[in-house]
Order: sequence, then C-alpha cells, then structure tokens
Amino acid sequence: MNISELQPTRVWKHFHSLTQIPRPSKKEEKAILFLEKFGKDLGLETIKDEIGNIIIRKPATPGMENRKGIILQAHIDMVPQKNSDKVHNFETDPIQPRIVDGWVYATGTTLGADNGLGLAVAMAVLEAKDLVHGPVEALFTVDEETGMTGARLLKPGILKGDILINLDSEDEGELYVGCAGGLDATATFSYSEKAVPAGMKAYKLSVTGLVGGHSGMDIVLGRGNANKAIVRILLPLMRDLKAELASLEGGSLRNAIPREAFAVITLPAANEAAAMEIVKKHFAEMKSELSAHEPNINVALEPCAMPASVIDSKTALNAVMAVYSCPNGVERMSDAMPGLVETSNNLAIVKSENGKIYVKCLMRSSVDSAKDVLGESLSSVFVLAGAEVQLTGGYPGWKPKMDSAILVTMKDVYKKMYGNEPEVKAIHAGLECGILGGAYPNWDMISCGPNIRSPHSPDERTEIATVEKWWNYVVEVLKEAPSKK
Repeated sequence: MNISELQPTRVWKHFHSLTQIPRPSKKEEKAILFLEKFGKDLGLETIKDEIGNIIIRKPATPGMENRKGIILQAHIDMVPQKNSDKVHNFETDPIQPRIVDGWVYATGTTLGADNGLGLAVAMAVLEAKDLVHGPVEALFTVDEETGMTGARLLKPGILKGDILINLDSEDEGELYVGCAGGLDATATFSYSEKAVPAGMKAYKLSVTGLVGGHSGMDIVLGRGNANKAIVRILLPLMRDLKAELASLEGGSLRNAIPREAFAVITLPAANEAAAMEIVKKHFAEMKSELSAHEPNINVALEPCAMPASVIDSKTALNAVMAVYSCPNGVERMSDAMPGLVETSNNLAIVKSENGKIYVKCLMRSSVDSAKDVLGESLSSVFVLAGAEVQLTGGYPGWKPKMDSAILVTMKDVYKKMYGNEPEVKAIHAGLECGILGGAYPNWDMISCGPNIRSPHSPDERTEIATVEKWWNYVVEVLKEAPSKK
C-alpha cells in the first residue's frame, strides 16, 4: 500500500510527495521550489524571502473575516541519518516509506516526518475548498535542524497573522507552550602526525548498534552515546597498552545522539591478547549497564590495513581524556515542570581530519543562565586539555504563556472532540517559536503534532491513526479561531 492512500489522503498525498524530494538541512533548494510552485498553482499569494522561507496566504472563508489570522508553521528541512549499511544519498535519493503495524517508517534512513507532516497538514489546509477558517498563512522555514536559519533571518512585518501554530511537536494529545534554548560548542585540537612505530599491528575499533535519537526529547531516555562508549575503551588501550590513535570518528549531527563510532589504532603485537580482553570487559559492562535501552549494542576490535601515520601521542591522549570527561546527557531536571529536562548536553560529533580533532556538542536548557554555565564547564574541560573552544549559535528558549487565548481555544476544542483535556507541556527541544517570537512579539504561539518516535534516527516513525486525529483537530481549531477584538 502506498502511503498516499492512507487517511486522510489529503495530508498523506502531500507527505508522500515530500518524501520524493531531497531536503536535508542546507540542501532544501528542490523542496523550496516545489512549495513555491504549490502556492502559486493554487492561485494564492506566495512569497519566497531572501533566505528561502516560503509564505503562502489564503483568505478567510465567507463569514470568518473577523477571526484572528492563524499562521501554520513548519520547517522544510529534515535530518539526514542512515544506517551504516544503507546506500543512500540524501541530496539526490528519495525516501522509501513503508508501513509496519500501523506506523510509517523509512527504509534504513530517517523518514522526515519531522517536519514533513507539518508541511503536509499546512498544504492540505491551503488546498482545501471545504474547510471553514479565518485568514490563514503558511510559514515554511529553512534550515531548522542545523541552525534555525530561516527563523533567525525572518524579517519582522512580513507576516500578518496574530496566532502561530507550530506543527513540529511529536506527541498527539499534547500542547506545547514552551521549549529549551540551545548553544553549540566546538572544541578543536591541533595535532602533528608521526610515523607508525615499529612492531605495531593495526586494528579498527567499532561501536555500533545504538539506538540514537533526538538529542533533546530522547536525551532523558538513558540511551548510550557512541562517542562516550568508544573513548571508554580507547583510554585504557592507549594509557596501559601503548596503543596509538590514527583516526577517530563518531556521530554526524549535533542534534542526533551518536549511534556509531569508529577508531583506527596501532598496537604492539605482543599486546593483542590484552587489548582483546579490555574490549571484551568493557563491552560486557556496557551491555549490562544499557541492557534496558540498547539491546543491540556491539563493540568489535578487528585487524585492518596499516595507517600511513598516527596522531601524536600527547594530543591523542588529551583528546580522548577530554571526551571521556565531557559532560553528556541530562544535567538537571526542571523544578518548575516535573518530568521535564531543564539542562542537557549531547556530545554529538568527534572527528579527526587534516591535522585537527573536532569535538562538537549541542547544549540545551530552559534556563539561559544554566545553559551558559554548562557552556563554561564544557569549555573548561577542553581548554585544560589543550583545545581551542568556540561557543556559537545560541538561541533563546520559548517561555510559556499560560493565559494564551489560543491555548484556551485549543484545550476546549480537544475536550469537545475527544472527551478529555490535552496535556499542556514544555519541551526539551529547540522549537522555532522562541526565535520567531523575538521578531513577532505580538504572536500568541502554541505547538502540536502527531505521534512521532525516534526522530533524527533511522528508526523514525509516525503512528498513522494519530495523523488523522491531529488533522481533524487542526481543522476544528481553525474553525473555532478567536475573534478579533
């Protein structure tokens, strides 16, 4: 069955179209053209701003002109993650959706339901001729996943609406009214290369099979971090068995928990048996420690081709020890909202290349001062180890507004439709609302979505039944939009 045949077809047909158009972050050109053409073909006012954001306006239906304008907002880009054995080019190849037990997955890659389903719902509203609504604008932003560039560079005054409904959260029946801010850290070690010492054998150390996931929403789930796992093994190999590090690579995106990490090392031939015992010991420990969350973790040390050179010993050891010491995971839970992560760090990427070892992290917090303190803490670890550190890309959180008119409306509508009130929450992830609210401080903002699980990983999936439920809810909310004063 093709996903375009799922209900509601008016949503799924658009999502299917989007899966066929490559749109990884910073490479959304084809999707931008597609969305621009979509709006113009409908005869609707369509604007592409200087950064590539698309804005499409649809007038109110008869009798609804006095309602507040609603902006339906979603981001165009998707996270490009795939399993190591999957051949897929995110810049040229379409996603291959499949249906399994009431859920839609991709095949070995991320699905792009984050945030393709948000785009599809907004497109269905724009296209529909049978809905009742006030003035509607769709705002499709670029590069949310790697910099929130579209939100950052959106100009004030271009949008006319009063209410923004962000279509980028991932739990049906929940309304989000706040989110965490973020801060990027990049630590850079400079190294010299040296000849491989005599009497050495070469090995590839691999950590694979971890679940990964969204570095905000999934950081609280106790999943393993491949970068932390690999340095846990590298440290005793280098410190105690005279292993030399030739290369190190783990993770690929700041906002995804790293699932795999790889290192090439050289080792005195006489220490092979002892090295195997260290790997075996730590693998058994990690498998036991993470048994509830990482049943498929695998660690292997296998012979490989001899590298042309190795990283100088001092820098290699300093970098490994710094990654070992770097804060990772949940730092603090929220006092204000029980169950919500307040502050966290994702030790996302470690990569050696061209005389440099790069370590890249994404810190999140709903408390700006806590985010700054974590940044200083992380910087201190790497500076003491001899690295240069840059803290960049900071963005604000979104503070809850509990007396929001659209919140009242959306709670009432949900209860009338489904017999219970939706949960009102904040999210430990970086929604664009915090940034957009800076340019449009008059906006009343809220976020909702269907059930999406394991975003930012090849296990990403969305529950089919909740997409229909969410669509019906959005349609009714548009009908019940607050009146202008």
